[in-house]
Amino acid sequence: MARKTAQDDPLAPVTLAVGQEDLLLDRAVQEVVAAAKAADADTDVRDLTPDQLQPGTLAELTSPSLFAERKVVVVRNAQDLSADTVKDVKAYLGAPAEEITLVLLHAGGAKGKGLLDAARKAGAREVACPKMTKPADRLAFVRGEFRATGRSATPEACQALVDSLGSDLRELAAAVSQLASDIEGTIDEAVVGRYYTGRAEASSFTVADRAVEGRAAEALEALRWSLATGVAPVLITSALAQGVRGIGKLLSARGGRPADLARELGMPPWKIDRVRQQMRGWTPDGVSVALRAVAEADAGVKGGGEDPGYALEKAVVTIARAARSKGRA
Repeated sequence: MARKTAQDDPLAPVTLAVGQEDLLLDRAVQEVVAAAKAADADTDVRDLTPDQLQPGTLAELTSPSLFAERKVVVVRNAQDLSADTVKDVKAYLGAPAEEITLVLLHAGGAKGKGLLDAARKAGAREVACPKMTKPADRLAFVRGEFRATGRSATPEACQALVDSLGSDLRELAAAVSQLASDIEGTIDEAVVGRYYTGRAEASSFTVADRAVEGRAAEALEALRWSLATGVAPVLITSALAQGVRGIGKLLSARGGRPADLARELGMPPWKIDRVRQQMRGWTPDGVSVALRAVAEADAGVKGGGEDPGYALEKAVVTIARAARSKGRA
């Protein structure tokens, strides 16, 4: 009996997981394996790296079995396969075997693009696993995780979780799972604060918030704790830049309701309210001074200076002073 090849069928002959986000790549594999084992508890799973998939290996793994066993063959970092092995995979794509699901994990760049194109042309089921480098992407991820658990969380709670835990999707997913398991009713910012106090104090966004509010001492304390607990300096400069740019956007925007400004500036309404509170005392000149400080710090933490910590401290002090002194530095 022919199998479905729809994009939503995890038992499609070939699944192509494209991207560099490890958690999403692992979930793509887990989904296929779970579906295969639901169909046949004795499913044989082979998880291979490029060096383990030599020319001829795929043919051996996918050859007909006397016992007609179901099998899942996972190929990680498919973009790194040798030219001869790529030929084998392309040939297999043209005539995939029954009862076997091939899962190709591909970074999605220019390397190995021929295999990527061939899998798509063959009608492979594709799962997007993009690296989530933007805070907005991670925020959307957290919201999706809460929806998947069937639980309700306020926008502020979702943002607080991202601010507290940073860019590691595994930690964010685990935190959502824990909160959904432990808390009844709507999950709000206070709940996140109770669970992740200390982590929130060490977040890059806490440093940025205290700095743009002109609270230099608190910003420096949060900065030093962040660096001591392993927060990457580049994440802190990114948070500082976002904080100062948010002030600048709102200063230059026309007055109006948060919802209207949100549409105009591409910021959620709750963020508009927070930035409005932070921008008191700021001027366009102050924003310019602060942005220059952030740019200098960014260069410093990316190799332009000998001490990233000093570069960040200097930026934090400059930003806080710009907030307190109405732009004079």
